[in-house]
Amino acid sequence: MAAQQVHLGVVQLQLTAEAAENDRRAEAGIREAAARGAQIICLPELFRSLYFCQREDHDHFQLAERIPGPSTERFGQLARELGVVLIISLFEKRAEGLYHNTAAVLDADGSYLGKYRKMHIPDDPLFYEKFYFTPGDLGFKVFPSRFGRLGVLICWDQWYPEGARLTALRGADILFYPTAIGWHPSEKAAHGEAQHQSWELIQRSHGVANGCYVVSVNRTGHEGDPEGGIEFWGQSFVSDPQGTILALAPVDTPAVLVVPVDLGKLDVQRTHWPFLRDRRIDAYADITRRFIDE
Repeated sequence: MAAQQVHLGVVQLQLTAEAAENDRRAEAGIREAAARGAQIICLPELFRSLYFCQREDHDHFQLAERIPGPSTERFGQLARELGVVLIISLFEKRAEGLYHNTAAVLDADGSYLGKYRKMHIPDDPLFYEKFYFTPGDLGFKVFPSRFGRLGVLICWDQWYPEGARLTALRGADILFYPTAIGWHPSEKAAHGEAQHQSWELIQRSHGVANGCYVVSVNRTGHEGDPEGGIEFWGQSFVSDPQGTILALAPVDTPAVLVVPVDLGKLDVQRTHWPFLRDRRIDAYADITRRFIDE
């Protein structure tokens, strides 16, 4: 099988309350990744602000923007200049009173390939996303880019094998998960290690089950109330179709990873572990039920 090597770029950021500074940090990370050979580069979830969903505040709706809009224009120009594909996560204003958590994909010529709207919206302590975001209505999507077929999901989507499967069935070579996840400091000693391991494990398992590469891109640093808030745990990673971690970012500092992967190995993986071949699609109708009570 001929090699089809692609270099993936992961930009793990520590973010601020200033959108312009966050844009600057994101651009610096993208430029570093591109200089090191990255061809597809992903930023963390909602990278233009602090993670504002820690509380319900109507003022935060002012952070939203149209997609396509100013950020896709700015980063599209950067993608064209560097000849790279970019995945950027933004707070989308769709209409008055209608907002989404959205990822835009920009091809290596700077063109706008489209967007994915986060399908699964959490409502947990300090993750009050349902106040801000309408669930996605574009379905699970794959974006054919210059360097590969990209499946893009967002953060809480990570926990749902159905989303990964449907994205893979649309032809994704790589599953990208821009993310904002971390510990409640009061829980970290008792539950932190298990929480992180679960997060990493579920995503690596999507790669195994679907014969895909997985790229998870988190933020890092403490945000929110100094006596509480969220300690974002970083540890962005790339894993291969066997679930092996190829590269891992640190916990508490920004980082740029550039990871070569061989898309030519996907067919080998899927023919040796033929999970897609052996699916019993005739037996899965009940998956659309909330719970099987009978």
